[in-house]
Amino acid sequence: MKPIVSLSILVMVCAFFGNLIAIAESTDDAALKEQLIGLEKKSWEAWKNRDGKFFQDFLSDDHVEVGFGGVSNKAEIVPFVGSPACTVNSYRLDQFEMKRLAPNTALLTYWEEQDTVCRNRVPSPCWVSSLYMKRGDRWLNVFYQQTPVQK
Repeated sequence: MKPIVSLSILVMVCAFFGNLIAIAESTDDAALKEQLIGLEKKSWEAWKNRDGKFFQDFLSDDHVEVGFGGVSNKAEIVPFVGSPACTVNSYRLDQFEMKRLAPNTALLTYWEEQDTVCRNRVPSPCWVSSLYMKRGDRWLNVFYQQTPVQK
């Protein structure tokens, strides 16, 4: 009888700690989601304010962006954001979702609507995919893509 009791206690202890780990992971994911949403919102303010310096620190060195004009990288994006090439009159972000793909990788998706002109009006609204990786102690944006909503 003693081995059955010991086994039962072991199962209960494992279940208890498994639940604690699951709770901790979901709390960590919720906190990470809020952190990444904060970074994403700051990037939109920087875009609106032509703050290329923000993007210098926000984007990974190997960043890839798939936009309306094709594929670009950090070396192209930073000076472009800081230039007067575009005017962002307003924007709205909504429906944020986050999926942690690995301990150091998370995908943020959301809906955006913007009134922006870069020679021509920028397509809007769009769905956005923004991929982050933790490098050292910082979360950096490594990939960004906008997909126009079909009307």
